Amino acid sequence: MAKVSGGELLVRTLMKAGVTQMFGLHGAHLETIFQSCLDHSLPILDTRHEVAAGHAAEAYARAKNTLGVAMVTAGPGFTNCITSIANAYLDRTPVLYIAGSSGLAQAETNTLQAGFDQFAVAKPITKWTIRIAVPEQIPRLVAEAIRIATSAPSGPVLLDMPSDVLGAQVDEDAAKIPDTIVLDSPAAPTSKAVREILEILQAAERPAIMLGAGAWRSGCGDELKSFVETTGIPVFSDFQAHGMLPSSDPRYGGTFHKMDDLRPLDMQPDAVLALGVRFGLFTLGGERFVPASSKLIHVEVDPKEIGLLRDVTVPVVADSREMLKALNTASAKVKSWPDRSDWVRTIREMRKKRFSQFDETMKLTTPPIHPIQAVSAMVGNMPKDTVIVGDGAEAYHWMNEVIAQNQGGSYITHGFLGTVGMGLGLSLGAQIANPDRRVLCLEGDGAVGFTIAEFDTMVRHELPIVVVIMNNRSWAASQHFQEIVSGANRVIGTQLSDARYHDVAEGFGANGYHVTDIKALAPTIKEAFASGKPCCINVEIDLKPTPPELGMLMSR
Repeated sequence: MAKVSGGELLVRTLMKAGVTQMFGLHGAHLETIFQSCLDHSLPILDTRHEVAAGHAAEAYARAKNTLGVAMVTAGPGFTNCITSIANAYLDRTPVLYIAGSSGLAQAETNTLQAGFDQFAVAKPITKWTIRIAVPEQIPRLVAEAIRIATSAPSGPVLLDMPSDVLGAQVDEDAAKIPDTIVLDSPAAPTSKAVREILEILQAAERPAIMLGAGAWRSGCGDELKSFVETTGIPVFSDFQAHGMLPSSDPRYGGTFHKMDDLRPLDMQPDAVLALGVRFGLFTLGGERFVPASSKLIHVEVDPKEIGLLRDVTVPVVADSREMLKALNTASAKVKSWPDRSDWVRTIREMRKKRFSQFDETMKLTTPPIHPIQAVSAMVGNMPKDTVIVGDGAEAYHWMNEVIAQNQGGSYITHGFLGTVGMGLGLSLGAQIANPDRRVLCLEGDGAVGFTIAEFDTMVRHELPIVVVIMNNRSWAASQHFQEIVSGANRVIGTQLSDARYHDVAEGFGANGYHVTDIKALAPTIKEAFASGKPCCINVEIDLKPTPPELGMLMSR
């Protein structure tokens, strides 16, 4: 009877579940997994820091709408990845984290990279955590972990894998891999809810659709376009949902924050269909964007999210795609929908007016470069269908003013944890998930310092990511907060030096560029993408301006 290692069983189970990519950083505890990946030609993107491996797995999951897998070794390998685990937990990203640990036989021996309970540390920030103690149980428990991670509401799972369990040799017939691993049984709405929703949306004068990350995870892009085409209802989106209705569509209203410009009350939505939206930070509470007088239809897979911050007219615990499929079927029986052209025109004019505040700014020609000029140059000069990764407490808020995507899963940025410094890791996963598309990683100068060695990862794996650093020599969001709260003369611990980030990137083998003049930025961006190599563009920008979105958040 053939013998196989625990690591081999783990890899076979992952591959049967459809896993085609791993992210990680080697450690001795993981050796049997790495060797089995080599035997099965299962690629591993090896990073320079464990947290980057975790963030890469997150971005892969978010961009590809699938399971991400990250491997880290015991002790500091695990602790280095905790930020990614917590980030995935708060954003409900389906990532399987595999953490090596000391052998079961080494308990209480003061051995290497041990001495604390990884299981206990991970438990509060995962959907499920398991320490596998019997090698024959690896296939069954790995399959269970994958089901838990990918089932709604999705989220991270940690496998704590003792080295002697991974290294054990067992009879392969004694460790059968389950036939059913991934489940596909999304919750559908009731016919009563569908009728109520159609009645509300038909009667509304100013209906709107809000798309959250849950809508993207449901895979409802085609159903959404059909419903919008039939009803004419405009759409606002956030997170990976950007692009599910192309930004070029006249019925696309922009990010959630654009809804705040729909004032006074008679310009605000009077009915909102919220699909996969979690109200809170990114909606400025429950009623800032959806007024109390508006009828709210909230469709979410997690009942805890419904009614969390405000009353809901029609609560529906269901998958967004199943909801839209039911609405499309019912809509086919509706004789006609109201003409929404005036309402759509109001939203388009609102967007023009919002950007008009920068008309004079866009004409500036002297340094330093205004942030809105910088992000406009990026969006205007990157290749079609570029995936954008946004990182930096202020930088990504500037990008939100001009973001224009035509596919879902194409804008990957901060979530509820507000993790700064994850951009380079995210861009690795985004590029692996989209090998035929380009990736632009927007970084703040503070954020890029966390994992700047990942330029080496880009070079080693020939990932042609273009990183643009908005360099204002400051932790700008914190400095602006200090200036507002404590006074301009009370700034402390928030200023940075004029570091030559482009030279650092060149040291790792990437192309480096330094831009101080707005006229040089557009051609530099084009040159960087045309090079087909990893690139770092260090752009000196003005510190003084604050993004409109951030001003709204600070005013709460």
